[in-house]
Amino acid sequence: MNNKREATIWIGGEAGEGIASAGDVFMRAAARNGLGAFAHNSYQSVIRGGEVLLQIRAGTHPVLSQGGDWDYLIALNQSILDHHLRSARPAAAALFNADTIKPSAAPSAAALRGIPVGELTADLPRNPVMQNTILLGALMRLLEFPWEVFEGSIRAQFGKRKAELSDTNVTVARRGWEFAEKHFPPPEGNGLAGDGKRRIVITGNQAAALGAVAGGCKFYSAYPMTPASSIMHWLAPRAPRYGMLMKQAEDELAAINMAIGAGYAGVRAMVGTSGGGFALMTEAIGMAGMIEAPVVAVLSQRGGPSTGLPTKTEQGDLFQALGASQGEFPKAVLAALDPVDSYYTAVEALNLAEKYQMPVIMMMDLYLSERTVIIDPESLNPHVPVERGEIAAPVDGEYRRYRDTPGGVSPRALPGTPGGMHIASSDEHNEEGVLVSDWYTNPSMRTQMMNKRMRKLEGVSGDTDARAFIREGPEDAELTIIGWGSTYAILEEARRALTASGHPANLIQFRMLWPFPGRKVLPYLQAAKRIVCVENNYGGL
Repeated sequence: MNNKREATIWIGGEAGEGIASAGDVFMRAAARNGLGAFAHNSYQSVIRGGEVLLQIRAGTHPVLSQGGDWDYLIALNQSILDHHLRSARPAAAALFNADTIKPSAAPSAAALRGIPVGELTADLPRNPVMQNTILLGALMRLLEFPWEVFEGSIRAQFGKRKAELSDTNVTVARRGWEFAEKHFPPPEGNGLAGDGKRRIVITGNQAAALGAVAGGCKFYSAYPMTPASSIMHWLAPRAPRYGMLMKQAEDELAAINMAIGAGYAGVRAMVGTSGGGFALMTEAIGMAGMIEAPVVAVLSQRGGPSTGLPTKTEQGDLFQALGASQGEFPKAVLAALDPVDSYYTAVEALNLAEKYQMPVIMMMDLYLSERTVIIDPESLNPHVPVERGEIAAPVDGEYRRYRDTPGGVSPRALPGTPGGMHIASSDEHNEEGVLVSDWYTNPSMRTQMMNKRMRKLEGVSGDTDARAFIREGPEDAELTIIGWGSTYAILEEARRALTASGHPANLIQFRMLWPFPGRKVLPYLQAAKRIVCVENNYGGL
């Protein structure tokens, strides 16, 4: 263990063996114990079977990533134990079911701690998933978690409606706890005692969904696609409480067109998808650009192309987002940095979409969407600004929906506004919305309307430059690291490690990808001595 008092825990087995639920219980207990923690689950594209590895890093301080090698391993099958022993840190301990797993002969720094699960649960109904709970109980004792915190987390996991199941799991966990207390005294000084402040557990997608709610989103549509699906899963049971309509569409084309229709009607709207689904949405994104309708698309990336790697992360869709749909039109592309930033980026995306009457793409990826972290509840401010832009009042006389204005934003008449009737067509049009196609008016009107729309980007840049990127570290550094989006926490941790080792480094992490803050970032790039760009893709975007 290191001086910061942290532990890295790996829980491995097959899909369906209760790995995720064990991780949920641990994270909830860590939050109630006043700790910081970060969890990343690596799973395969199967319902049952296939190796799953949940990596958790917990500490008495804020935790930025899942960490490296493990201090504790819960191995639910022989393969996990044999394969991962090589990744043990000094003084590590591997916990496993001694009834089904044989101690590995592979060289390792870890102590092998077999637990007789069958003997300890002989009086209980047989349930193969029990082993995860009994092994977790032993782990929590080794980490010196308060029993009452652990028990409360188990009961919260199963809820009052499953009281019998909750009681059984508490009983099983207690037996694992007591066995470890008797047979596996923890190494001195390795307990994770928190500061007593209760914190909250949240994923990136949950934070984005909360941000949508706080930002006034009233319509969310989607077709399920990993890793964006859990936004919909979180919103579905909660949407009525917040006056939101959540619609699972028949496909991605329907989802985006529903959202554009809602935005056109004056309802803040959002869709969520991954790269393959977004590919189907791009024609409609262009329509939103032409009719100047606000809509937000959450694009949570995974490995591509085609079906690609549905359950693995990647940053390969930036070109797709920047070039979504044919032609040129104003759009904004933002990349969230971490779960807390996902909350505020969702709010910002909704504001930009309505204020500038355009599509906004919010970039995430599986690593951000599905990471689970512990945060302070006050880091999510529920009182966020809601900027709806210029909504036209009842019109007495001529109304030009696409009036050419200095900033490019025209007063928007919502359906039903007296005197605000107009044409909204995907064809190029004049200020009234009338199709432009004849030889005499087309060239000049096309130029005028194109200029009018594109002027919006100047306003977007002015609104977002202050938050377009963040800088960490000393200005006069040997190395400048550049990244965007979800790599922020890992790169910041690497920067701190480099600086602590005598190699000062700084970090520039981009949030605003379009319009790109070139003029603002240029002085920092010119002053950099050595630049390393880190992106989770093949060619660098």
